[in-house]
Amino acid sequence: MAVLLLNLAQAQSDTLLTTLSEELEREFEVLSKAEYPVYYMDYRADDESTLSISASFGSLMSSTVYRSRNCQPTLRVGDYTLDNTHESNSYFGYGGTHAQPIPLNNEPNAIKQVLWRLTGIAYNMAKNRYKHVQSQERKDSINDFSREQPVTFYEPEDTEKVEETKWEHIAKRLSSTFIGEPDIISGNVYIDYSKVRKYFISSEGTSVVQNSKLIQIHVVTQMVNDDQEVVDLYKSFSAMSEEKIPALDEMVKETQDLITTLKALKTAPYAEPYTGPAILHPRASAVFFHEIFGHRIEGHRLKNEEDGQTFKEKIGDRILPELINIYADPTLSGYEGTDLNGFYKYDDQGLEGRKVSVVENGVLKNFLMSRTPIENFDISNGHGRSQIGTSPVARQSNLIVETQTGLTDDELRAQLIKECKAQGKAYGYYFEDVTGGFTQTSRHTPNAFNIMPTLVYRIYADGRPDELVKGVDLIGTPLAMFAEVMATGKSNGVFNGICGAESGSIPVSAVAPSILVRRIETQKKPVNNIKSEKPILQNPQLQQLSDEK
Repeated sequence: MAVLLLNLAQAQSDTLLTTLSEELEREFEVLSKAEYPVYYMDYRADDESTLSISASFGSLMSSTVYRSRNCQPTLRVGDYTLDNTHESNSYFGYGGTHAQPIPLNNEPNAIKQVLWRLTGIAYNMAKNRYKHVQSQERKDSINDFSREQPVTFYEPEDTEKVEETKWEHIAKRLSSTFIGEPDIISGNVYIDYSKVRKYFISSEGTSVVQNSKLIQIHVVTQMVNDDQEVVDLYKSFSAMSEEKIPALDEMVKETQDLITTLKALKTAPYAEPYTGPAILHPRASAVFFHEIFGHRIEGHRLKNEEDGQTFKEKIGDRILPELINIYADPTLSGYEGTDLNGFYKYDDQGLEGRKVSVVENGVLKNFLMSRTPIENFDISNGHGRSQIGTSPVARQSNLIVETQTGLTDDELRAQLIKECKAQGKAYGYYFEDVTGGFTQTSRHTPNAFNIMPTLVYRIYADGRPDELVKGVDLIGTPLAMFAEVMATGKSNGVFNGICGAESGSIPVSAVAPSILVRRIETQKKPVNNIKSEKPILQNPQLQQLSDEK
């Protein structure tokens, strides 16, 4: 047993940990001897406190503090080689998992009452699914669950108090930046400050208690453009500590820049569908790699016959230019001074997060693994993740793309113009920022991706000034896109976000340099059906400012 037990006395006095452990032992003792025996069982519990604030045009709209405790049991019926989670049509990856609230106070009997009820429901579902699995013809000999060494870890509780008035002031100040702007019809700021104490115990002997903190500030603004379409932009700031949130003056400056950009978008021309060279800014590049690469190295997908399995047979093959290395590392709390959302000590299956070298010199070497084995990859590398209430699967953490050689911004621009002339293109594209994206990996749909930019510029080959355009979506297929990467930049950008997939929404990060792509494809954005007539009356705040003058 790997033992990393800290503060033994505190662990022994932790009522919730003791209660979970006692009930798991009691339940497992009986269920492991049932007609359909449980060979593995765990409890996950999240004790979460959240401060949620919204403000608009300098006024506080809401400020709420709430706390919740939720617990889910996972039960596996059968054995490590074949159990109720075995792939079988819609039953793939199901571990009999449910999550329900448990009492906020530390009354052991009240908590155990809920656990007893939840475990009974989960057992019946796991048993019935195992019967179904037994009735089906088995198509492979790969185990359903990996054997791992148990770990014990205890982190003291984070007792730091959250100053509500401080964050309310920040929300009001940021949103007041929109006052006096005649084009702005909506100027909102949302703050979510979440602290989670996470418990995980299993019948194998693992006991992990750790803390998680995430502060997110979202600035969202809207205007009506000349076509009466509602156009919006947003800016977000996130960190795992208050010290890493930018200074208020800096966030105000970035909000002012957001307003300037939104005004420019009001009259910017719409882009036509395009194919040709482009540069992706580091942050846009980070989203690009997260979406079109990161999801395709999540190991459980390679066991699912419904998935496109892009890279299943490509271990040892060059899939990217030789100058690119990629690794996933949940142990990194920051990168070049910026906090990374994808940081954690232990994953949601109680295993220590580990650095995984995925691509070396352009060659695919590894996959991200949970405790669901795939061919030639028998154990987890600490990437079993999920939102509580869903079954953990292999998910991204911090995806880091690094380059051995990189060009300056001026050198990348010169290369772009050179490539435009070689292809006979009047201009290339520069993707400066994005809101996010999505990708399809199922074999029943085209394995395409869609990145949704917010700031896109045309860079003209004849030297004309760069031109801001709107209405662009970046689309394509992964293998074709990878083959077109020509060069990378020197500097890196960080994308922090929340990724939604089959195991729920989890915090993730991606770090990447700029990339120059020989040929990208764009399409027009869907038409925004939200229309708004220009207001007849003057904005009341502007009217007041006018009267005061």
